[in-house]
Amino acid sequence: MRKEIKICLPLYKMAYAVFFTAILSIVRGVFYSYEIGIALEAPMALLAAAFCADTYTREITAKRWEIWRLYSMKNKLSAIFLRLELQEGFLLILSAAGYGMFFWFQKPRSLSLIKEEAGYEAQLFLMYMAAMAVTLYFWGILSHTLSCLFRNMWAGIGCCMVLWVATYSVWGNQTFGKWNLFSYTFRNVEDSGDLGWLWGKLLCVGLCIMMSLALPYGFEKAIKHGKAERMNRQGARRWCDNRYEWKGRKNEHFNQ
Repeated sequence: MRKEIKICLPLYKMAYAVFFTAILSIVRGVFYSYEIGIALEAPMALLAAAFCADTYTREITAKRWEIWRLYSMKNKLSAIFLRLELQEGFLLILSAAGYGMFFWFQKPRSLSLIKEEAGYEAQLFLMYMAAMAVTLYFWGILSHTLSCLFRNMWAGIGCCMVLWVATYSVWGNQTFGKWNLFSYTFRNVEDSGDLGWLWGKLLCVGLCIMMSLALPYGFEKAIKHGKAERMNRQGARRWCDNRYEWKGRKNEHFNQ
């Protein structure tokens, strides 16, 4: 556990995540408390995509992938899911802290004073945490899966950004409706009893299950691609060595 924490949660990652959340809570203006969840969901989703993109590619950049491929598939999946859980757990705690930061920095007005509903703020917070748990895990595992397939974290982040821009927009809201990945953000905030946004989160859960089942295939493809790259490098190195050797013999022949 301690080793995995050291690998997937280095100090610089936690620092930029905390800094991002703190700046967001200061810069992003809100007037009512129900706007806090709307202000946080999409940016935290993008943060999760960047935060979890190197869950596997870290093994490549650290030159450990040749050792990694010797592990059994069960051990690989256990390590990856543990890293994802640690990262998502940290981001979920940070999301809860970010919710509090908005109250601290901006002191938004509470609708509970207007609606006179007992526990209205607690209900808003619980809905927010449930939505964020699904949102963070979806964008985290999506970024990891794409980075694993392309063997490049920037490719995974880039693909996630394309999907993020498409769904977090007026076009995405009009096209996908309650099935939007950001259905919580585009929900009807005037009706607290409207739970139609749950359909979008159920879609995210289904996609997370599919991506989890597809991880072994992604590992096998990444390993095969790594083997091909290594063979190409070895072949190129061997060709260069043979060429230099042939040139050396040729020079020796002419000198004689």
